[in-house]
Amino acid sequence: MPTARTTPPEVTTLRLGDVEITRVVEFSEVSPMTTDVFFPGSTPEEWQRHAALLDPDHWDARTDLTRVATQSWVLRSEGRVVVIDTGAGNGKYRPLQPIWSYLDTGYLDNLAAAGVRPEDVDLVVNTHLHDDHVGWNTRLEGRDWVPTFPNATYLMPAIDLAYWHPDNLHRTVFGRGNQNVFEDSVQPVLDAGLVTPWEDSYVIDGNLRLEPAPGHTPGSSVVHLESGGDRAVFAGDLLHGAIQIHEPHLNSCFEEDEEGARTSRARMFAYAADHGALVFPAHLPGQGAFEIRREGSGFGLAGWAGFSRT
Repeated sequence: MPTARTTPPEVTTLRLGDVEITRVVEFSEVSPMTTDVFFPGSTPEEWQRHAALLDPDHWDARTDLTRVATQSWVLRSEGRVVVIDTGAGNGKYRPLQPIWSYLDTGYLDNLAAAGVRPEDVDLVVNTHLHDDHVGWNTRLEGRDWVPTFPNATYLMPAIDLAYWHPDNLHRTVFGRGNQNVFEDSVQPVLDAGLVTPWEDSYVIDGNLRLEPAPGHTPGSSVVHLESGGDRAVFAGDLLHGAIQIHEPHLNSCFEEDEEGARTSRARMFAYAADHGALVFPAHLPGQGAFEIRREGSGFGLAGWAGFSRT
């Protein structure tokens, strides 16, 4: 397991091959959702079965409330700074998502603590275009939403750019949960000419590539890292909670395509288990990333990454 070095405040970094990976947390807290709401179809028995793994970092057994983190993974690869997912953002109105609405977090301060100024970022990867993955694409300047990372190329899945356009929002499962997101967090960077849409696959550099992983959204994607014999998968929302490590059939309440999400998760887990790849989801609190192994016909936790707990 790679070792982590801590750089204050609340930022940890590890290296895989030639790539340095820094965890930048926007916030980590108890969610307002109980297990049956966040993971419909999950049973109390499944949560109790894995209580030693889940409580207290991922689930409060006393209240049955789940815990979530919103975070970015900052990669330094081949001389460039890459930010994977940009969290929920500050000051944004999310009528059906109060947990993300009108936030005022220290995300940019946390990014600075990792040694990154907004103008230093070369690439932004939005694994998909949900509100909590594109929020810091922009910031408020006066009355206008402007790109937070003015020198960056923003890589966005072409399928999601069409799917989440406001004209199509009424056709989606998430619907008004993603209201205002395109207008305040996507359109301004499109207007600035900073967006590169991609499909099928996209080679970022010699260490990193984007691959489709549809289900959670039609354009959901993962970033594969291969460098110096080390491997990792930056999984976006292919899983939302640690319970899915042992119970991968469970979906969150946010999937656009239930079976597609299960298929993409199973494919990613099989790859990670067979290649010793670290898995970096977008929303796990605690130590944030993990190794997985095969257990019979399923999977199990092989170990946590060396990050400090949030």
